[in-house]
Amino acid sequence: MSETSSLPHALRRRLPLLAALGASVLVAAGCGNDIPPNSVAKVGDSVIERKEFDHWLKAAASSQAQGLGGATVTVPDPPNYEKCVASKAKQPVPPGGQKPATEQLKTQCKTEYESLRDQVMQFLISASWIEQEAEERDIEVSDETVRKQFDDQRKQSFPEDEQYQEFLKTSGQTEEDLLFRVRLDALSNEVRKKVIAGKGNVSDADIQKYYDENKDQFAQPESRDLRVVLTKDEEKAQQAREALDGGQKFDAVAKKFSIDEASKAQGGKLPAVQKGQQDKALEDAVFAAEMGSLEGPVKTDFGFYVFEVEKITAATQQPLEEVKETIKSTLKSQREQKALDDFIKKFQDKYKDETKCAKDFIVDECGNAPKDETGSTPASGAPPQGVPPQGAPPQGVPPQGVPPQGVPPQGVPPQGAPPQQVPVPPQGAPPQGVPPQGAPPPQGAPPQQVPVPPQGPPPQGVPPEG
Repeated sequence: MSETSSLPHALRRRLPLLAALGASVLVAAGCGNDIPPNSVAKVGDSVIERKEFDHWLKAAASSQAQGLGGATVTVPDPPNYEKCVASKAKQPVPPGGQKPATEQLKTQCKTEYESLRDQVMQFLISASWIEQEAEERDIEVSDETVRKQFDDQRKQSFPEDEQYQEFLKTSGQTEEDLLFRVRLDALSNEVRKKVIAGKGNVSDADIQKYYDENKDQFAQPESRDLRVVLTKDEEKAQQAREALDGGQKFDAVAKKFSIDEASKAQGGKLPAVQKGQQDKALEDAVFAAEMGSLEGPVKTDFGFYVFEVEKITAATQQPLEEVKETIKSTLKSQREQKALDDFIKKFQDKYKDETKCAKDFIVDECGNAPKDETGSTPASGAPPQGVPPQGAPPQGVPPQGVPPQGVPPQGVPPQGAPPQQVPVPPQGAPPQGVPPQGAPPPQGAPPQQVPVPPQGPPPQGVPPEG
């Protein structure tokens, strides 16, 4: 038996590359000749059927209901939203509140539906993109790999089977749905590996060049530890200096005269002062002074300083050998990230052109979506559309795999909020992008993932996996 044929039937029929789903509700007329009846979109030769959309729409509505405290699940039902309006009309009105009119409830239902619809369409389209890219690259993920990843997540999230079964009942998802999402994650990771393979090679000459061009990043400038007294006027500063010249301790003089509460609380101490940190007049005086010499009063924009240099720490430069591995890691991460960025742009352009959506199901990922009037694209460094910033995934349809025990997944944001994207992706928490120069990532840190439908945050009150 092949790996594919051993998958559960419900999962196999959800894979756009393998089979189309059975017919369901007809899509409204006017979808266009490229999109078959009973379908909401077509990506190349792969069809996303209305039945599939309806299934995930219910899952998203279930997530929303859980996020609102376990309210009754009512899937918004366009175009008249009769069931949704009736459900909302039964909700209790807060004390002193006014029962909303039917038209208000209908508007709320419409807003909620459009938000859920956009999330589900983005999820299903992005999933098809990843599957087709994986197939084109001859990438396969075995059933055993998917099942093991799923079982590991399930065991950690739900120590008791009863907790898992309760989640399935309330989430609107089946085990096949969860396996499908784990599979998408695994395919995404494998695509990423192929995209960056060989792109992170760094030579000794590359490392030397980076070091020579960025020596300041590996240098520690001279610093001076001071004792200071700051006063509002020159007369008080002079009195403070006379007290110090007379043998009084800096602690006592600072306590009596200084108006700088921070240094005053430390007995006048102002440690590790470097050039560029203080008022120019004070800085010039400090770095011209000899250690142990009492100086001032010095007029500044903040008042008059009397100070003494207690310690001078000379500037240092880390040698290349000490920072070689750090530089290598930085360059490797930057080059791999660039390879991913280049791939993502081409990937999204390619599959968007091949994606056509039915009239009432058009989202930004559709090739027949209205063009942006500005024709603008994300600024350099901003993730392309459909790729969530790492570490801050948007909310949406229940998260990938199995959510943590006992707490339902968060749902769609309150009505009126902008639609947020749907779920699924990178397992674990890969680091964000490439850090700025001078703050290289930990050695071996992988670059940002390839685009996959974005995962919602884990339910509140439960620590993340691991």
